[in-house]
Amino acid sequence: MSNLQKMISEKSVVIFSKNSCCMSHTIKTLFLDMGVNPTIYELDEINRGKEIEQALAQLGCSPTVPVVFIGGQLVGGANQVMSLHLNRSLVPMLKRAGALWL
Repeated sequence: MSNLQKMISEKSVVIFSKNSCCMSHTIKTLFLDMGVNPTIYELDEINRGKEIEQALAQLGCSPTVPVVFIGGQLVGGANQVMSLHLNRSLVPMLKRAGALWL
């Protein structure tokens, strides 16, 4: 869990993803299209990916991918991110975290 906390706190936007997940692709594309440069961890490609996925589940993330952290805080999965985007709360959140300068 401490390894997970370190990963989350290193950058302003962190996405845990899997290459095989279409929703992960959608969320990554959303952030990249907005001009955000997130740190992306592909859990199906990195060492200890299963262990990290279990730690995400312990945090209450279900499903465990995609999972987005902004400013070190858990935002949630695709539904939560898209809801924030649609109600125009995502951009201000990214600006406060220093991930977006529009």
